[in-house]
Amino acid sequence: MRVTVLGAGPGGYVAALKAAQLGAEVTVIEKEEVGGTCLNWGCIPTKTLVASAEAFRKAGRLEEYGIELSGQATPNLSKIMERKRKVVSTQIRGIRSLFKSWGVRLIEGTGMLLSPGKIEVRRKDGSGEIVESDKIIIATGSRPAQLPLFPFDGDRILSSDDAVMIDALPRSLLIVGAGVIGCEFACIFRELGTEVTMVEAMPRALSAEDHEIAEVLEREFKKKKIRLLTGTKVERVERGHGDIHVFLGDGKELSAEKLLVSIGRSLNTVNIGLEAAGVRIGPRGEIVTDEKMETSIGGIYAVGDVVGGALLAHVASREGIIAASNACGKEERIDYSVIPAGIFTSPEIGSVGLREHQAVERGIPVRTGRFPFRALGKAHAMGEIEGMVKIISDAGTDKILGVHIIGAHAADLVHEGALAIKAGLTTREVASMIHSHPTLAEGFMEAAEDVHGEAIHMPKK
Repeated sequence: MRVTVLGAGPGGYVAALKAAQLGAEVTVIEKEEVGGTCLNWGCIPTKTLVASAEAFRKAGRLEEYGIELSGQATPNLSKIMERKRKVVSTQIRGIRSLFKSWGVRLIEGTGMLLSPGKIEVRRKDGSGEIVESDKIIIATGSRPAQLPLFPFDGDRILSSDDAVMIDALPRSLLIVGAGVIGCEFACIFRELGTEVTMVEAMPRALSAEDHEIAEVLEREFKKKKIRLLTGTKVERVERGHGDIHVFLGDGKELSAEKLLVSIGRSLNTVNIGLEAAGVRIGPRGEIVTDEKMETSIGGIYAVGDVVGGALLAHVASREGIIAASNACGKEERIDYSVIPAGIFTSPEIGSVGLREHQAVERGIPVRTGRFPFRALGKAHAMGEIEGMVKIISDAGTDKILGVHIIGAHAADLVHEGALAIKAGLTTREVASMIHSHPTLAEGFMEAAEDVHGEAIHMPKK
């Protein structure tokens, strides 16, 4: 069985390795670098920058921990970026090593479907090759969305890709869009000393998240002196001699040294030969797939951002495993019912399942439980008392419908909630499980208890 994967991001490279494990002869075509957006411009670079920003924040609080430091900590952006490059390059070498170990052939070039069984490859040196395959998996990913109003120039008007390559800390930064990416960069740059202003058209930051969690983050933004303008649209952008000038719909004018545009992602489904292969495209430019990740053409599969679902690396990887398994003759189906997600702001956010407003919109009667980090001994010991755990349960069955956490290590902690939802557990079942002390995970237990007004470390309501 010959399997060819177009794209080596978290969907494509995982699909390639799975297919190789199942005995296929695998070829991967990648025009840039293995790891895709996640490894080269997204998940890993940004989280490496988050780690540096957090280290700098902690350095400014050393006296609180009883540590004396002579002199002042200063962020060195060139060294921060060098560390980021080392982390990324280590991960790249890891993927390439896995390819070698499993006998996956990597072709560095641009692939174009000619038919359901043929892909034309144009290498960077100009040479070409036709790759014939029994099965094809498309995993070409996405790129930062761009509007004519905000033409990226890599210098003063930045995409998220540009932001992880920046060579000097700007004095001031204006971020258009307060979604996941915009909020993460706001925290990174603010912690490192940049003056940050955000403009968001929706009524709140992180509009897709549980509203209470978003409100907590907005309060933390105020403490950090991140200026957030919600319900506001940008009408015009002008380049001045020194700054970028932004004119808002309410008549106000803002200026900053640099402008970061974070308004979503565009799917990489054009100019890859989908029409020639007969692959069906949806209204948003997404590749239409079934629960086996198979497209409208038998033997051609698609995974990751190009299918237009949750644009998350871990979802792409799971889709890659499903697609590769089916391409190699197995019967596997994707399950999107439980997808945990992390937002690496300061404080961190972890979420899984229904938001409270979603449950209400669906007419589901709910009960909620909450527990603040400031009531956890471990949070005080760490010096990280901001945040809360929120659990949403079905009022009739007591089954957990959603878990939303904001606070230290929230993106890790939320997986207990994911497992509880997957297993169909009730809040009483979670509350009855002994949790280790002192840990942040105790907050999940106490929030489960609070659904019924029984949290031990909460005052009587």
